[in-house]
Amino acid sequence: MSAETPKHTLYDMPVSNNGARCRIILYKKEISPEEVTIASPMTLGGLKTPEYLKLNPQGKMPLLTLNDGDNTEGIPESDTISRYLLSHYAGQGPSFEPNHTKSNLMARIHDMYLTTIQGCLYKATPPFGIYRTRTDAIAEFKKQLLVMEDLLVEGDLPYLFGNEVTLADATIFPTMLFANYMLPKMEGGILDSDENPLPPKLNTWFHNVMKHDDVFQKVFDEVQGGLDAWEGNNRWDPIFLAGQRDLEDPTIFDKIVAKEIPAEIVYEDDKVLAFKDINPAAPVHLLVIPKSRMGLSRLTKSSAEHVEILGHLMMVAGQLAKDENLGFSREDGGGGRIVVNDGKDGGQEVPHLHLHVLGGRQLSWPPG
Repeated sequence: MSAETPKHTLYDMPVSNNGARCRIILYKKEISPEEVTIASPMTLGGLKTPEYLKLNPQGKMPLLTLNDGDNTEGIPESDTISRYLLSHYAGQGPSFEPNHTKSNLMARIHDMYLTTIQGCLYKATPPFGIYRTRTDAIAEFKKQLLVMEDLLVEGDLPYLFGNEVTLADATIFPTMLFANYMLPKMEGGILDSDENPLPPKLNTWFHNVMKHDDVFQKVFDEVQGGLDAWEGNNRWDPIFLAGQRDLEDPTIFDKIVAKEIPAEIVYEDDKVLAFKDINPAAPVHLLVIPKSRMGLSRLTKSSAEHVEILGHLMMVAGQLAKDENLGFSREDGGGGRIVVNDGKDGGQEVPHLHLHVLGGRQLSWPPG
């Protein structure tokens, strides 16, 4: 290894919230660039190049390399990198209390339940971890914020668990920055107008830690600079609830969902409602609708954001179409007809996507 080559390279970018925890450790421990230099993945050609993938097959940031002559070994994943840095530079700067039980638990909750779905805050399309809709992922994100909130005690403390910085501070601070910045963009029931994006104790800590610690303010400025750049390239325009919203007028279906007007409901779950059509075109004629329209005033307005609800609507319609108690026949295979009318030419009357499920007799083809 030449004198000019640092012992390690941290491949990361300012807007990376997972990489930011590693940068907090580097800055707090005052680890010199000769020991660990920070470089963009573009210096290796980018995240998907063979050179980068050889060191991190996942093709993600951050990545720490151990530069040993012609042999370069890669350490991926921010938690692994952080713990390596805390061990390798244990005698330098604050310890970050690696054996603090609550700190480790909070970091684990963050990595298991927030990092896996954080794309709901900034990715244009699902999935977000196991969630197929942004609203479901954000609801889970906010739930996990409350789980972490319960680990804290009340008080005007500089750090999460007292007067000493812990790994949890470094781990969750950048993600709280993302949440504090992005959740207010997600209109449509995600936040009330007077609601803070973060729960009370986390919100107090988030603002206090920057007042007490210049390193956290520095990292805030780094990440915020990247987010500001996103504003300049119209990052939010294609994102449902941020750049895209359902601005069409409510319909009669909204009143049925709210139980403000009566309907003969035959099925309901947390996502869809099915009820009998008041002007049936067959012995059995049901309507199946999404309870939240999510911009689906018609089928031709669907996008990747709607994959889950479209599939769920079809599944429910199929289950109803074999229910003899509703009047569908099981003779010779039975079944029914499932129809989506789209727009004026398709005969759609209510601008809220709905499936017609018809049966109870042999239906002719083609339809009118």
